Amino acid sequence: MNLVERTLAPTPKWFKILRTVGIALASVGGIIIASPIALPVGLVSAAGYLVLGGSIISVVSQTAVKSEEEPKTNP
Repeated sequence: MNLVERTLAPTPKWFKILRTVGIALASVGGIIIASPIALPVGLVSAAGYLVLGGSIISVVSQTAVKSEEEPKTNP
């Protein structure tokens, strides 16, 4: 399965939730970085890590694929 097929395949519910959380973290970090007021260096640095972490969580969650395996039955 190549990358395009993985991203277009159905995503499990848990990974959809993680993807949404990742997008939210990246958005909050971007808002802090783009703030028009002067903020402490530590806060801006932490915001950069929020953007990085949120982006990674979102990308990894999007490539998770729901498997359609048949349940095993015992004879």
